[in-house]
Amino acid sequence: MTSRRLFASGLLLAAVLPAHAQDTINMGAVLSLTGSNATVGEDVRRAVVLAAEKVNASGGVLGKKFNVIIEDSGGNATTALNAARKLVSVDKVPVVIGEYSSGITLPTAQYLVKEGVTHINIASTSIKIRDLGATSFNLIGLENLGNKFSAADAWALGYRKVAMMAPNNAYGQGVAHGFREEFTKLGGQIVSELLYTQGQSTYRRELQQMSRAEPDAYIYTAYGQESAVLNREAMELGLRARPWYAILLSMSLSDTPADIAKGQLGMEVGNVYGDAGKAYQAAFNAKYKEGTKTSYTGYAYDAVMLTAAAINKAKSTEPAAIQAALKELGKGGYVGVTGPIAFDADRQRIDPPYAKLKYDGKVVPR
Repeated sequence: MTSRRLFASGLLLAAVLPAHAQDTINMGAVLSLTGSNATVGEDVRRAVVLAAEKVNASGGVLGKKFNVIIEDSGGNATTALNAARKLVSVDKVPVVIGEYSSGITLPTAQYLVKEGVTHINIASTSIKIRDLGATSFNLIGLENLGNKFSAADAWALGYRKVAMMAPNNAYGQGVAHGFREEFTKLGGQIVSELLYTQGQSTYRRELQQMSRAEPDAYIYTAYGQESAVLNREAMELGLRARPWYAILLSMSLSDTPADIAKGQLGMEVGNVYGDAGKAYQAAFNAKYKEGTKTSYTGYAYDAVMLTAAAINKAKSTEPAAIQAALKELGKGGYVGVTGPIAFDADRQRIDPPYAKLKYDGKVVPR
């Protein structure tokens, strides 16, 4: 008998066969569908669903239906860890993708690695991702590469004395430290630095304090809902008279109104590449009647497609066999919607893509 399970806080209702059933192959995803990153999480969920539909339209996996069981982290590490435990112990999935925030991804992935389950990182950029262990794979550029890219871009834009803002968590601390290191190598100066507490209703005092340093520009990174508060208050305080540059622009502006976001510059992980990327964008637009809001959807899509390809290659759903197949696929020649995917010896993506962006009604290349 089938059972009906409500996935992702009511966002995806699907009929799911029990774990012992033989006609469906499952993988898991832990996504931030509620909380401060919900806009990003829903965008990524859409990509996951689109990828699963693509796999099934092409014959499924090992001749069976392919299904992604989506769990909501709630933007909380404890909830995410419980979701991962459920995916492993109840659903018996061999692969789990996610989460989003590094502070949530790291403990969740550590549990998955301890259990021998394959983890694929699709969004978190902490350098600590490299140290997760032999069953974790990473598709996205980490902060060491991102900080070097953003510092060089900020320097090329003519910024010399900047104020820096980032959340006081694993991700934000890594960005603040790494950007400072790379920017000062170029001759730049950080005249004010703020690691802000997440979840505040206002950041006026902090913004006013930073403005007293009279920076050439404000460099910041923030999760969507907190970024909306920061950007609105910066506009009200007159701080937007100077340039604002966002590290991970689409994330930082995902919940900011267009009239406030307009004119911001920034960088981002690269989203789509070549014919595969164009086809993905067209399919996303056709299904959801709008384009992607962030740059992470392509990585989620690639993670699902890679998982299906690895299971087919391994002819097995055993985690160890899938991991071996992923390593083979990652030796080169696999092209996803985010571009060519190849892994180094530590299962980290080689030459991950980045982009220089601006906001002009929407996030576009510059």
